[in-house]
Amino acid sequence: MDLVDIPENPVPSGVVSGMIEASDGVQLRYARWRPTARKSAGTVCVFPGRSEFIEKYFEVISDLRRRGFTVAVLDWRGQGGSQRPLRNRRKGHVDTFGQFDKDLAAFMETVVLPDCPPPFFALAHSMGGNILLRNAVRAPSWFERQVLSAPMLQLTIPERRGPLVFGLAEVLCLTGFADAFVPGGGATAAGTAPFPGNPLTSDPVRYRRCNRIVEVEPALGLGSPTISWLRAAGAAMAEVMDPDFPPRVHVPTLMIAAGGDTVVSSRAIETLAFRMKTGSHIVIPGARHELLMEQDNIREQFWAAFDAFVPGSPVFG
Repeated sequence: MDLVDIPENPVPSGVVSGMIEASDGVQLRYARWRPTARKSAGTVCVFPGRSEFIEKYFEVISDLRRRGFTVAVLDWRGQGGSQRPLRNRRKGHVDTFGQFDKDLAAFMETVVLPDCPPPFFALAHSMGGNILLRNAVRAPSWFERQVLSAPMLQLTIPERRGPLVFGLAEVLCLTGFADAFVPGGGATAAGTAPFPGNPLTSDPVRYRRCNRIVEVEPALGLGSPTISWLRAAGAAMAEVMDPDFPPRVHVPTLMIAAGGDTVVSSRAIETLAFRMKTGSHIVIPGARHELLMEQDNIREQFWAAFDAFVPGSPVFG
């Protein structure tokens, strides 16, 4: 699928995009750009969250290019312009998060390492943050440092209900309901509900812009996850929150939490950061889940933290 270009969200100039194949044959969409600044600071790889797509990050891509970074972005399997596994394309489905690990490896080995300049840094949101954290225990790592925006470590469900929710998902998968939407879920594309009361951003302009992309190209939309995705997510979150996990993370990591997040647990982010030898975190008060799609004053705080953490950003000269 070609990148979708609309007046409110034009494709940044100079793009190279296409499809690559993961080790299990799944087709993945990618895009990359050279920096617009004269000084090259390396490459930032951008990894979206669940239901997101490359087009949603055009503003972020431009922000990074102005900082001197080459930028490479991936659509995870099952979303964006990448291959989707089920007949109903609006179902967000995966069997295990190990499948996303295959996507990450294919992207790095086929797109980033051959065609992008080092050093390599990662910028990941929500589900993407979980995937990057789980891969940060592997040596050697591709990344010098990683910045995780509201990483998905725990969902904002009561702690006592977690085992019940994920246990029920396991039972339903074993009884033939793995491909069904989660209870209460449906095919309506994520992030396209009316703006008032949405949990993602307090910025109506950026929210509407994302809606407009899906209106123009409905094939980019993704509905609720399946029960199988929920089971896989539960296992992936349990992995990173295991007390034995944090000391094994050897990639310097900055986690940026949203103070008003009702999607993932900011408390879990704080807990994990304190346990990590290479981790730190900040909380941006009042921000909703999608920090990079928020109002300018919130985005400015995010970029200030990014610039102070990632070598080659303006603060480093």
